[in-house]
Amino acid sequence: MPRIKVLVVDDSAFMRKIITDFLATSSEIEVIGKAKNGQEAIEKITRLRPDVVTMDMEMPVLDGLQALGYIMSECPTRVIMLTAAESKLGDLTMTAFQYGAVDFIQKPSGSISLDMEKIGEDLIKKVLAAVHVDIHKLVFIEEKTIKKEKIVPIQKISTKKIVIIGTSTGGPRALQQVIPLLPADLRVPVLVVQHMPAGFTKSLAERLNSQSLLRVREAVEGDIIQTGTVLVAPGDFHMIIKQQKINGELREVIGLTKGERVQGVRPSIDVLLESVAQIYGQNSIGVILTGMGSDGSNGIKKLKLVGGKVIAEDESTCVVYGMPRSVIEQKLADYILPIHKIAEGIVQIA
Repeated sequence: MPRIKVLVVDDSAFMRKIITDFLATSSEIEVIGKAKNGQEAIEKITRLRPDVVTMDMEMPVLDGLQALGYIMSECPTRVIMLTAAESKLGDLTMTAFQYGAVDFIQKPSGSISLDMEKIGEDLIKKVLAAVHVDIHKLVFIEEKTIKKEKIVPIQKISTKKIVIIGTSTGGPRALQQVIPLLPADLRVPVLVVQHMPAGFTKSLAERLNSQSLLRVREAVEGDIIQTGTVLVAPGDFHMIIKQQKINGELREVIGLTKGERVQGVRPSIDVLLESVAQIYGQNSIGVILTGMGSDGSNGIKKLKLVGGKVIAEDESTCVVYGMPRSVIEQKLADYILPIHKIAEGIVQIA
């Protein structure tokens, strides 16, 4: 079987060597070239035709985002963006997904990270997953900013229904095709778990909020679960639902924990779904979108045991058909829908 051909793009010679050395530890990967800026990357992609590109975000001459825009329009290629942890890069990373990036990985300690071994294994996994992505699923997503003319009034939850959406690789693109399509009068709260590190989920929530009729924001400890609001689990925290008395009334609220990683991730979809199943039972709606691995399937099992309903994204639209496949193959999905039909499915069930 031919090895996966990778082009490594970074303005630091040190980082190019470190990334190359890590990728070389996998017998399935071959680094066929390196580039020190976006312009050189474009030239080498055209000439070498790599299967996957790892692209630094901040570079001279032509930065990673500018290069990505050109690559995806002129010579579409699977690109994994590498970014530092600065808050300003969160929004740029969301734009990278809009342009067509497959995934991103955060350098552990800034532009030149001496401790890259922390992400070496993760980088290899993402390259191995990226090569299976259908490039035609990475088309540019046109963004439309929605003006919220009418703020949806906070309602007490009478039916106690709730929607949980879980996603990973390809998730920011998928969420942009689900959350903005939910109607302003949706009388069911929505919670989202997207596998992302700290600092990036806030940018994701803000981007979705600008496009949606519902309010979308990053969750905080003690948030009251309410209709008209989509809460996104903050990176590096598990999100759960718990009950507590507020003004003498028992209400459902958000809890955030730094518990052990589950299947290597935090936040975990399984952790949230397990807490939801206990409180909401048959009024729970679980939605599993594109993603690598199988996070969510154990929680979905528990949801089904208490009578909850499940939607899984159809393989035809998944960027990575991992998490939905795990749910579908175990016959846990009540509905299997392409991404553009999932918002409609949520509304019908809810």
